[in-house]
Amino acid sequence: MSTISSESALPTEQQTATKLLWLDLTRKCQLACSHCYNESGPSGTHGTMTREDWLSVLDQAAACGIGRVQFIGGEPTMHPHFAELVDHALNVGLHVEVYSNLVHVSSECWDVFQRDGLSLATSYYSDKAEQHNEVTGRPSHARTRDNIERAVGMGIQLRVGIIDGGNGLRVDEARQHLEGMGVTRISVDHVRPFGRGAQGQASDCSGLCGRCGTGRAVVGPTGEVAPCVFSTWMGVGSVHDTPLASILSGTAMSEATKAIRTAVGRGGDEDDDDTNDDECSPGFPGSECTPRN
Repeated sequence: MSTISSESALPTEQQTATKLLWLDLTRKCQLACSHCYNESGPSGTHGTMTREDWLSVLDQAAACGIGRVQFIGGEPTMHPHFAELVDHALNVGLHVEVYSNLVHVSSECWDVFQRDGLSLATSYYSDKAEQHNEVTGRPSHARTRDNIERAVGMGIQLRVGIIDGGNGLRVDEARQHLEGMGVTRISVDHVRPFGRGAQGQASDCSGLCGRCGTGRAVVGPTGEVAPCVFSTWMGVGSVHDTPLASILSGTAMSEATKAIRTAVGRGGDEDDDDTNDDECSPGFPGSECTPRN
């Protein structure tokens, strides 16, 4: 496998309308959440993307006008080069959000989370440990709760997503619990019908919000680019053999985006232009499409 050189792969004048890029670093995670849209878990891998590949993607993202990246997974902090990649993203001028389950946070990660230009996000399912743990498949509630409190106490920019998966989950109580811990940016979403959340059904565009690929895209652990983290089966090119900007502005991305919009009934809804990147943006709590593990 060849690594794309950030110096030669992208003409500096080539810009993209994409403003948000998810960096889906790994399928490895300490948890086995019942609704995980990409089926991450303890047996997951870091894929085929090397350290150099990810650094190149970050350089290309900054060069082509992308302003924001979100490190996600799996659990992105489990990637061996996580801290270095975040540091590089910040150094090339990108705003960074890290979406972590906050189950285990090393001292190095706490240092990273306090960097200027970085915000943090996590998921929370119930104020009751047994309910939260049933969702995550591990006894994770206490650690996530304690690390949320620690992040708030350290003044780290933090947003928390609650997923209403039904089955009696205490969503309102979870919100109140988070507010009591000092969390001010809280959103509620529903389970997306992808990965384990699909309960065995095939992936279908109708389960998407319809704005995938419009001002946003994802690079996965194999280097494949897709319109968003929920539509990774719709690969539109690989950064292993094509410059990032060329993929983002290419025919395959355009066709995938059109197919998604048609499937959800947006069709030619032109008011959802590429400059309106509120939905799915890091740190935007009112999003209709807030990826989480």
